[in-house]
This record gives sequence, C-alpha cells and structure tokens, in this order.
Amino acid sequence: MNHPDRRTGYVAWQIGQIMAARMERALRPLQLTLAQHRALMQAVLDPGVSSATAARRAAITPQSMGTAVNGLVERGMLERRTTPGDRRTQRLHATEAGVRLAARAAETVDAAHAEALQALTPAEQEQTHALLLKLLASLNPSALEGGDAV
Repeated sequence: MNHPDRRTGYVAWQIGQIMAARMERALRPLQLTLAQHRALMQAVLDPGVSSATAARRAAITPQSMGTAVNGLVERGMLERRTTPGDRRTQRLHATEAGVRLAARAAETVDAAHAEALQALTPAEQEQTHALLLKLLASLNPSALEGGDAV
C-alpha cells in the first residue's frame, strides 16, 4: 500500500500549492495576485468571457473571481460590459493597459515555471505537461476551454 503522502493526487496537490506560491511571489512586483492573473489572462485570451466562465476555468469560486475582477477594474486593467438583453451577465474585456500587464505577467509566470521545472529534461517536461493536461481534461474540462489553460 502506498504511503498516503505518495498518492498521485496528494503529490499533484503539493506541486500545485508550491507552484501557486511561486507564481504569487513572482507576480507580486506587478501588483497582481494569482487569481487576478488568471482573470486577466482569460479576458485577454477570450475577450468577452463571462466572469462565471472565467471562474470555472480557473477552478476558483465565483466570489474569488469577483474579488479579483474588482481589483483589476479599479486599476483600469479590465472593463465589465453587460450582455445586451441580459444585464446580469458581465463580460470581461482587457483594456490596453491590461493587455500590456498580461504580457509582462505571462513572461514572469513563464520564468517561474521554467525555474520550477528545471529538474526535468525538456522531453520529461513535455510528457509531464501532456499527462497533466489529460488529467485536467477529465477532471475539469472547462479549464481547457477558450485556448490555452492559463
């Protein structure tokens, strides 16, 4: 029997926690939280995405996404637009400043990923990525909608 701490799900959770902390630290100089980064990237990659869809894709609560979006709207990085005929659905659109910030944030996150994955060869990185995407597709298909998983 595997030790509980060695089960794949627990190992994946640990890696996720470590990666989230690394990305939070990397994004801090840009005054972005990880949730804000996810919201901004969703709006850049899929202009007009609803806040609810962005939350599902990011696997966070609608309330957490709302908090992230509020901060970005206050900073002028995102705009909320209502859907004609449905005032309740808010669509997210990145401003020009938001697109520039998203590009800087993507570079920052890419560097954090590269540093974290340096223990793996390029082939191992590709294989690991492919297997994780396969698991993600089965567990949360919404995460892969609208382009790259961010």
